[in-house]
Amino acid sequence: MFGWNMDIGVDLGTASVLVYVKGKGIVLNEPSVVAIDKTTGQIIAVGEDARRMLGRTPGNIVAIRPLREGVIADYDTTERMLRYFIEKACGRRMFFRPRVMVCIPAGVTSVEERAVRQATMQAGAKQAYLIEEPLAAALGAGLDISEASGSIVVDIGGGTADIAVLSLGGIVVSKSLRVGGDKFDEAVVRYIRREYNLMVGERTAEELKITVGTAFPEGKVGETSMEIRGRDLVSGLPKTVTVTSQQAWEAMQEPVEAVIAGVKEVLERTPPELASDIINKGIVLTGGGSLLNGLDTLLSKRTGLPVHVADDAISCVALGTGKALSMLHVLQSSGVVAATRKIV
Repeated sequence: MFGWNMDIGVDLGTASVLVYVKGKGIVLNEPSVVAIDKTTGQIIAVGEDARRMLGRTPGNIVAIRPLREGVIADYDTTERMLRYFIEKACGRRMFFRPRVMVCIPAGVTSVEERAVRQATMQAGAKQAYLIEEPLAAALGAGLDISEASGSIVVDIGGGTADIAVLSLGGIVVSKSLRVGGDKFDEAVVRYIRREYNLMVGERTAEELKITVGTAFPEGKVGETSMEIRGRDLVSGLPKTVTVTSQQAWEAMQEPVEAVIAGVKEVLERTPPELASDIINKGIVLTGGGSLLNGLDTLLSKRTGLPVHVADDAISCVALGTGKALSMLHVLQSSGVVAATRKIV
């Protein structure tokens, strides 16, 4: 069985939860969805099994996402979900409580921070550490943030976009926007409702975003239209329509522009010495939202800086939590992370 030093890194995301186990890498990547029986309060399914139930459950079962915009919206369900994922990653018979490092968005309040700490401890951690997402994303993307040189990371998750300039192992300037993959999906749902009088679900909108969505239509190659099905709001009957890449781009313009405005604001607040480093290094994009077709091209065009999407953009934050656990002494001495111990 595992020894005393079992270390786990958790990317507790609005859309999905990734769990990193020291020595094993990422062992779990599942949607942050929980299906609950309303009458008994019992959990029916967690993760991928629960996601399949979204929008398809009978009256007594409700599939919920306990995190909204990067923070805990339903504390009790989040704790139960965390416990389930930690047990699944460690094996049910946890002889030793693990040390757990959890990611939080850069702009969370102390109340939200405390909620994440408590949920992690209640879920069975011996010690809970918190690390800000852009810092973990930079570590996961392989950036050397310990040197006296500026790097800028844009982490676009399901609920938030975290933009930060890093130097000497810490965050110099940052901004957390409540804009992410979910907002892209919601924009698509609104657009289709407005243009076609058609009601589609979140999953359909997400599929459309991935298949034909783009932030830069001029550079779009590959599939340019997609058939989607939903409910006609006039007749109330099922209906199929075809949506093009151009329309998907129109639908998502508002949230995409919000991300670009956020990046520009952080660059404007960056000290000149670090700004000169950023010109050489460019911007690093991480998170699932950064995989939106053409986003890197658009960002590069608007800022005039080179933009690179990290190799394993979705896993960057989880990998970064793992790296952070192995360099805890460095991060603690610089005041980046602090521990919460379980008092038995």
